[in-house]
Amino acid sequence: MQTLIFATNNHHKVTEVEQILGKRWNIISLKEAGIDIDIPEPHATLEENAREKSTTIHKLTGQDCFSEDTGLETDALGGEPGVHSARYAGDGRSFEANIAKLLLRLQDEKNRNARFRTVISLIWEGKEYQFDGICEGTIIEKNKGIDGFGYDPVFIPDGDTRTFAEMTLAEKNRYSHRRKAMDKLIAFLENVIREKNQD
Repeated sequence: MQTLIFATNNHHKVTEVEQILGKRWNIISLKEAGIDIDIPEPHATLEENAREKSTTIHKLTGQDCFSEDTGLETDALGGEPGVHSARYAGDGRSFEANIAKLLLRLQDEKNRNARFRTVISLIWEGKEYQFDGICEGTIIEKNKGIDGFGYDPVFIPDGDTRTFAEMTLAEKNRYSHRRKAMDKLIAFLENVIREKNQD
């Protein structure tokens, strides 16, 4: 079984990724790898922030690793909160405060269209590769559901009538932006490993 360091300590994200990958890969969080740092996300794009995290961990460990950065983008607010999604209401990273600010900002808006976008940065054998995934949907006016994390209680993906927070993890992964990006990562890894085994 191949091992990859996932440059996060967000256990929700680790759980999602483990369910997507199944038993094909051994995913190790930063904590499990013995790394206790908070990697900054100072950049203006998801791509740059994802690269910051993966390259930082690769420099520390020299091992294959990947990171991801995810943002919620709303049309009515010009793409907010975007790269600031985790700290939208301040550095406390409070899901409740972030949602409250978003709903207040959208209070008088008729256009509730939004999307989750994930960018994965993989460092594989010293080189970086990026993969993205997008889930289009709508922001509702008040929280519904108790599962999930982040903005899940106010986001309904296109093709369903429930928020992510009303779904099981398996149901969410049918739509998930993170799942779409992970599928691209998996396809890439399976291809390079297959080619290596043929050599």
